Amino acid sequence: MWYLMAISLLTLQFNKKLSLILLLVITAVASYTRVLDERALAFLVILAIIAVIYSKFSSKSKMLSITLETLLLLASVGLMLHVIPGFHNVKILDNVRAGPESSPFSMYYNFDKALIPFVLLICMESLFIINTRPHTKHWYWLVLVVAVPALLMIAVPLGVLKVEIHHPDWLFQFVLANIFFVSLAEEAFFRGYLQQRLSSVLPPKLALIIVSLLFGALHYAGGSLLVIFSTLAGLIYGLAWMLSGRLWVAVLFHVGLNLCHLLFFTYPVFQRLPY
Repeated sequence: MWYLMAISLLTLQFNKKLSLILLLVITAVASYTRVLDERALAFLVILAIIAVIYSKFSSKSKMLSITLETLLLLASVGLMLHVIPGFHNVKILDNVRAGPESSPFSMYYNFDKALIPFVLLICMESLFIINTRPHTKHWYWLVLVVAVPALLMIAVPLGVLKVEIHHPDWLFQFVLANIFFVSLAEEAFFRGYLQQRLSSVLPPKLALIIVSLLFGALHYAGGSLLVIFSTLAGLIYGLAWMLSGRLWVAVLFHVGLNLCHLLFFTYPVFQRLPY
């Protein structure tokens, strides 16, 4: 089921009909296996109704368009924060350690979060790609690529991370979850939708800063340092989106930072061993 979900998300930009057919199959399987219960199915039916009304009538009424888009945005926030009832996400890693000085963590395949690109694409056709993008010099990209490990290295002298090489046997599950059930959803919401919407009414650099701050605030549960580092990471992802005009480029940087973190540093944070 989860591989089908990944394929569905991969094809969403290029073949919406095939992607939606796959999503229907996945939903049926998820319902049968109780990953979704009746409350989640009711929520999905409501989303489908909103999608049909939006596609049929939004161009005829600006007020209706704004109202429906607001509902879709709120639905996306609910899915992002896992507050929509009826979704029973599958835990794939349970209290594992990447290395001896890494803190234990768990990871899920998030069905609810994976739905966010589908929801936002209803109200924003340019979610995955924008037609116009600024001319960029090659060294801009070099700076962005170098910024990924540099950001992680800054956390070392602060005691948040420590260099620790890993190659866990659950690396594939980690990468799959990070691409399709974490990074794509977050980038679709923050860069593909929010930053694009704000850039249409505000200076793009200001939109970048605002969205990066919001992205950092999403990580408030991890403490103030994580909020700061997430904000800086959001600037990297937002710049990648601005310079390319492609959502998947921002996703690539997001996954790249998370993968670099896992492979070369204590993950998710450094935990001092008791003596």
